[in-house]
Amino acid sequence: MNGRERILALLEGRPIDRLPLMPITMMFAADRIGAKYLDYSTNYRIQVEGQIRVAEDFEFDYVNTMSDPACEAADCGASVRFFPNQPAALDEQNSLLADKSKLLNLKVPDPASEGRMHNRLQAIALFKEKVGRDKLVEGWIEGPCAEGADLRGINTLMLDFYDDSNFVCDLFEYILEMELKFAKEQAAAGADQIGIGDAAASLVGPEIYEDLIWPYEKRMVDGVHELGMKARLHICGDTRPLLEGMGKLGCDIVDLDFISPMAMGRRQMGPKQVLLGNIDPVRVLRNGDPISVYEAIAECHRDSGNPYIVGAGCEVVRDTPPENLKSLTRYAKEHH
Repeated sequence: MNGRERILALLEGRPIDRLPLMPITMMFAADRIGAKYLDYSTNYRIQVEGQIRVAEDFEFDYVNTMSDPACEAADCGASVRFFPNQPAALDEQNSLLADKSKLLNLKVPDPASEGRMHNRLQAIALFKEKVGRDKLVEGWIEGPCAEGADLRGINTLMLDFYDDSNFVCDLFEYILEMELKFAKEQAAAGADQIGIGDAAASLVGPEIYEDLIWPYEKRMVDGVHELGMKARLHICGDTRPLLEGMGKLGCDIVDLDFISPMAMGRRQMGPKQVLLGNIDPVRVLRNGDPISVYEAIAECHRDSGNPYIVGAGCEVVRDTPPENLKSLTRYAKEHH
């Protein structure tokens, strides 16, 4: 059973030979091939090389196209700051929609035209060509709250939830159209699964989440499924107040960051939800040793129970000792 077969079997409720292994690597992957992160995040050939190297070295079951949250926003015309060896960042002082009236004339970018979204499509196509039979190919889109923060500015968006919820809904409608259009192109390029990153959602309480964010996440997940792909949800941070709602989205995989206990996630989301995670990427995976990492991921698995996928709470830190990451590999290979 290869990695792609293993993940799909788990998600479809079929027997597996061992636990799937799906840690998030970005800067770690760039460093693995000696590439500057700017090149990794803007040149699809370099990203594909880094991801395949990591997947082969550590026996991951998938490859991914994540790099930074500014991909779609950049193609919308947002001001993005690039750095030689760090992820790109949105220029909060010059947010594209600082004047909310600009939304009225903001066109949805074409993912197939030249730009950062097109770079991701090229990565997916090359992944499919090189490892698509053996590894699951994961595309990526931003969730409504995360992309809303990218376009509007995170602090301003948080005020909008209280001051102008109608505008928030209009903004999220725009984002939903853009992201599902992007997802459709990723499906056509060969993606098996779409990850939905909605980190900013962890900053709101359950009422705002349920009233203003959850409906758009739900439509996004449903839209990904309608395209024939699996859906993975990744919300960084403390999602404990949101777990029940997250479990009702119908995602094939839900990641939990290390702040949110696996046992709580299982209680809130029920016995059938596939959970992924969630050791602390810094204090445990980076700063620990192979034995403590193995013990920590075993505890996560015990707290979650099956169905379960081995991974960290968030991105594997770039200077994580390789022998520590290999402890995750060893655990996955020894359990099912």
